[in-house]
Amino acid sequence: MTRKTAGPLRRAVRLRSTKIALVILGAVAVLGFLGGTLAPSDPLAQDTSNLLAGPSGAHWLGTDYLGRDVLSRLMDATGRSVVGAVEAVTVAFLLGVPAGLGSVVFGRVFEWVAQRLVDAVMTLPYIIFAIAVTGIIGNGRDQAMLAIGVLLAPLFFRVTRAAALAFTRAQYVEVAELLGASRGWIIRTHIWSKVLPTVAVTTAQLSAAALLAVSSLSFLGIGVKPPAPTWGGMLSSDLGFLAQQPWAPAIPALAIMLTAGSLNAIADAIRDTTGIAVDPIGRGATRPDAVPALPGAPAVAVPEQEERIHA
Repeated sequence: MTRKTAGPLRRAVRLRSTKIALVILGAVAVLGFLGGTLAPSDPLAQDTSNLLAGPSGAHWLGTDYLGRDVLSRLMDATGRSVVGAVEAVTVAFLLGVPAGLGSVVFGRVFEWVAQRLVDAVMTLPYIIFAIAVTGIIGNGRDQAMLAIGVLLAPLFFRVTRAAALAFTRAQYVEVAELLGASRGWIIRTHIWSKVLPTVAVTTAQLSAAALLAVSSLSFLGIGVKPPAPTWGGMLSSDLGFLAQQPWAPAIPALAIMLTAGSLNAIADAIRDTTGIAVDPIGRGATRPDAVPALPGAPAVAVPEQEERIHA
């Protein structure tokens, strides 16, 4: 990472909103690794004599419809929910970022094929696609996250491509080409370091989008199978007992909201301090021809140089 990039990133970390977000994400990370170990009770243990109990000294957040400790289930669910989102974003990153860089430097044929594939994938509704994939290859977390990752990959592709286009015809890149530098060396040395802040913002934003997608699928019973707890699964089961515990759905919903909000806060801080042209859905794109995105994912403005780069 260059000093020019590191400076704005350090300024982003110093912001109060970023510090709060990092504290929340740190707590989520600890619970993700140690939630089941730190849980005060067995998250699967049932107590039929203590169903739908309110908060008490024995059960700080009460019990659910089977008498299971809600706090223990919430802590144990953190790892599954977060790991699922990380899996989806990793798949999307590995598919989208290299293809986005390749579409800029590997010629018109690669560019055309990649863009047509991206256009085709972006037409697929993610929940229906995830249901179809899990129906074909099995209902499991890895299968569901593979489907979500494939559908998020076009966002990485377009954001990376749009960011890289601004640098492919810079003078120092042309000089490197004239001196015989390989395309791979040019990407690693001159393009990737400048595209990295944009990719970092996109990763944070898509992590929030992936977490919402994971929660939506587990809400529907897709991915992690009951009785293993997940935030979305807890929210789904709690909604069935609103008359007895109207406050219960707020607990997993708050966990989802705080985690997704923290990721978006970090993305906003990096975007604001670096001045890169990535804007979350809901705030408007930086130009009218911005690339459309999935709900909760970023839109990116395509530089005007795109039309003339391959002329």
